[in-house]
Amino acid sequence: MIALRAFLKRHRRIALDTSIFIYHLEANPVYGDMAAEVFTWLERSPHTAVTSSLTMTELLVHPYRAGNEALVNEYYGLLSLFPNLEWVPVDLTVADAAARIRARHRLRAPDALQAATGICHGATALLTNDGDLARVTGIEVGVFDELRDAA
Repeated sequence: MIALRAFLKRHRRIALDTSIFIYHLEANPVYGDMAAEVFTWLERSPHTAVTSSLTMTELLVHPYRAGNEALVNEYYGLLSLFPNLEWVPVDLTVADAAARIRARHRLRAPDALQAATGICHGATALLTNDGDLARVTGIEVGVFDELRDAA
């Protein structure tokens, strides 16, 4: 956890990829503690985070597919009001930045949108567990696997 804490200490505003939310919500046995550390960091001012509204789309697929409306409501209640977390809709500025990132780095559209959201909304870092995102320039990318291995 030392590497993750050092990474977070370098930043005041970060972007969060969907995987970080999943690890936290599902108490992932490998990454759950790291994700919990991120959300604890986020609760402390002056730290802030940004994520694309695409994150909520990705998070809700499984509960909707399972017909679990209670879990859908739990996710909305927990995440939409989480302190210091900004949910950003995809606008034309983010869409254009994502297209440029996708073209330059050959990323999938959701990954490019997450990176573009962070860059366009003042994040200095992006936390993910997708090593392909490490190719993105203009934002420091922290990959959980690499931060875990360095701990």
